[in-house]
Amino acid sequence: MKTLHVVGDSISMHYGPYLARYLGPEFNYSRKEGQAGNLDRPEGANGGDSSMVLDYLRECAATGKWWDVLVLNCGLHDVKRHEGQLQIPAGDYGRNIEQIFVRTIRSVTDYVIWVRTTPVIDEIHNARIGDFQRFNADIEEYNAIADREVSLTADWTIDLNGFCRALGGAEMLVDHVHYTEPARQLQGAYIAGCINGFFGGRWCQRYLS
Repeated sequence: MKTLHVVGDSISMHYGPYLARYLGPEFNYSRKEGQAGNLDRPEGANGGDSSMVLDYLRECAATGKWWDVLVLNCGLHDVKRHEGQLQIPAGDYGRNIEQIFVRTIRSVTDYVIWVRTTPVIDEIHNARIGDFQRFNADIEEYNAIADREVSLTADWTIDLNGFCRALGGAEMLVDHVHYTEPARQLQGAYIAGCINGFFGGRWCQRYLS
């Protein structure tokens, strides 16, 4: 059995139980721990923005944490706009992703799987929450930044963004950005299928030969 650890936003917290179920007995699932509290103000199990993820992984490296597989995402909190200003500007996001993948990630895992950030429906999100705004144009820009940064270093990228767009629109949301229970189950199954498909032959080659 191989260890698999998830660091991601509240979307990953919601699909996590289904991911753990569908991964099957080959993987021992865990995720960043702690009380999440308000999902829009990340703490605990909620990975938060790229600066928070970088700090968490640095702490894991310093304390000797290690997993066979790390499933990683950040971006949804980075694109929050407070009075028009991005929480993590695009340049800083790119540098954080570079620091994560070039200097930190291989200290805590053998394999890293990047999950692309889920989309935002502007008119729904910004009508339902007043503390900050999000725009899908920013999601697309930050996904493109991450795509470039992780293309040479991640072992696999899962396009959860494209999968969620294929699922549907407003009918799949329970609030401004979070998904219904059936959608969460489908997300977990999709990611588990991608992971199982990717590692199907690799575990045999590496550990059983």
